[in-house]
Amino acid sequence: MVTSFTQLLEKRYKGQLDTDADEYINFIVEGAHRMKYLIDDLLAFSRLNTQAKEIEKVNLETVLNNVLSNLSVSIKEKNASISHDLLPTILADDSQMMQVFQNLIANAIKFHGPISPKIHVSAQKDENKWIFAVSDNGIGIDPEYQKQIFEVFKRLHTRKEYPGSGIGLSISQKIINRHDGRIWVEF
Repeated sequence: MVTSFTQLLEKRYKGQLDTDADEYINFIVEGAHRMKYLIDDLLAFSRLNTQAKEIEKVNLETVLNNVLSNLSVSIKEKNASISHDLLPTILADDSQMMQVFQNLIANAIKFHGPISPKIHVSAQKDENKWIFAVSDNGIGIDPEYQKQIFEVFKRLHTRKEYPGSGIGLSISQKIINRHDGRIWVEF
């Protein structure tokens, strides 16, 4: 409601009030949009266990192809190059695996440096478990901050530098924990 009424106010009175009023209206609209995204992300985070599907055989090749399709606009906009090893079939919740890969690849696309993102998804069998990695040529994460990036709403950059709510890696960690795995970052 806040967004709708503020947008009506903006349409009806933009340019009729002083520039400060136009700027304040813009702040309200942007703040309301951010709040909606935060609430949506919090709901997604809280539903990870309550709406989880049964663990079943999941072909991660199919999952990755769906993720790449979902991210095709971002991939094209940033001229990202994405390669991957042959991915296995594992026991998992397919929609949650999709969420993890989508969060990690979207972050690799978003946090790129001055050159186009180059991303590689690898899979390696280690005894009775799989180790997956999403590596990229992005800006990296200072070792001092590597643990806290998995905390809800922890951001290392301003919203102007890189948009987002700061919950994607928390969601990924919660999903990986649900699957008896662990997630970490290496520089």
